[in-house]
Amino acid sequence: MKEIHVLFVCLGNICRSPLAEAIFKNKIKQKGLEQHIFSDSCGTSNYHIGDSPDPRTIANATKNSIIIEHCGRQLCEADLEKFDLILAMDSSNFQNILRLPNSKNLQHKVKMMRDFDPFGEGDVPDPYFGGETGFQEVFDILDRSMENLINHLQGQYSKN
Repeated sequence: MKEIHVLFVCLGNICRSPLAEAIFKNKIKQKGLEQHIFSDSCGTSNYHIGDSPDPRTIANATKNSIIIEHCGRQLCEADLEKFDLILAMDSSNFQNILRLPNSKNLQHKVKMMRDFDPFGEGDVPDPYFGGETGFQEVFDILDRSMENLINHLQGQYSKN
């Protein structure tokens, strides 16, 4: 299996995308694929560069037995070259990704996170202005989407 690089993208890189990255890494490790599949997360805005994930995100991850180790960063042009698959948490960030100067030839790499959700497509809601229930809803969406995502990656990239 060739190396695969996956990037999870939200607005500020403190709620949804670092949680998606942490869930993904946990599942990749459980499947013994951590030597082949690598991931990162970032935000389309510069609001939280260098920040740790939101304390509510960390609390939710801990409650669900997931460890988050991440420092906020902003999406850059080089990410489109480096990553094989770029997953936007919502349509607004999807459009922001496609505004990067080099996106025209690389837009095939950009997908919506919920394209892999067995319950349906759409946005992963931003829990930032809500309470614990919103963070758990985001966790549930991301968690159930990861199996389909990993199966997709294994199928698409398993050719040596």
